[in-house]
Amino acid sequence: MSSQSLIANQHMISVVIPIFNEELLISELHKRILGSIPAITEDFEILFVDDGSSDNSLLMLFELNRKDKRFKIIQLSKNFGHQQAYSAGLSVAKGEHIVMMDGDLQDPPELIIEMHAKLISEQSDIVYAKRLDKKETFIRKFLMNRFHAIFRNILKTPNADNVGNFAIFTKEVKQAFMLYSEKSRYLPGIRFNLGYKQDFVLYSRDARYAGDAKMTLSKLFTLALDAIFSFSNLPLRFFLILGIGGIAISILGFIYILIGKILGIAPYGWSSTLFFMFLFNSIQITFLGIIGEYVYRIYKEVQNRPLFIIKKVIE
Repeated sequence: MSSQSLIANQHMISVVIPIFNEELLISELHKRILGSIPAITEDFEILFVDDGSSDNSLLMLFELNRKDKRFKIIQLSKNFGHQQAYSAGLSVAKGEHIVMMDGDLQDPPELIIEMHAKLISEQSDIVYAKRLDKKETFIRKFLMNRFHAIFRNILKTPNADNVGNFAIFTKEVKQAFMLYSEKSRYLPGIRFNLGYKQDFVLYSRDARYAGDAKMTLSKLFTLALDAIFSFSNLPLRFFLILGIGGIAISILGFIYILIGKILGIAPYGWSSTLFFMFLFNSIQITFLGIIGEYVYRIYKEVQNRPLFIIKKVIE
């Protein structure tokens, strides 16, 4: 065995996987994990975070735990959401290296081997998975691509597009993660914000193995808003520029009407007036909505409610 393999095998690995109504794929997920993680090390724990499942997912996880104590369960008291479930898993993880991956098998467990090898060989602190392509519907793929393009520009990080939660990092990074306590969470954004030495591996994201996507378009939209509002003043800056542009247009319009009055060719009718009233009222209402989004997030932070409540940890 190479010296690099000996070094790698000294580290315990924790794999954090949120689970919400995934009874159709838990058995396949279990099989593929056992086909990949033991190739790195026999010292590992798989932390399934049950995020308030209402199907048989929790019972199936209990059965896995009964047969193999390396498969552990973090049962939340209710459904807190995807990002919060990850945070709960991180709070319990004991490994020297921690993996975050979704439980729908779109993130292939086999890729962890390559990610871990790069973490060791490049002496990186974080290695995340960057998607070459996604097997999604046209609408989901289009919207996700637009969001990632915007977010990449917000962070001013060239490789911040087409990435998600799938990553491996050191225990030191996990501890830094836990310092971030904001309620509106977007973990990939926090990960880039942490600093440290970060690398990535490329992969093609598979279609969902079974069942329906738990991240609906409305949930993805909410997550995108959390990411944009939490890491940027871009919405406010956009409407500031739009407002300045509106003032400039109004001044030009006033000059045009004034010249028309002098030359006796002033425009008549109320259509242009109504149009500009509608336009600027719409801008004002939208701007108030943007301010409301920021105020709502401030309100959530001031409430200081817990990110998650762990009902039980089954080891």
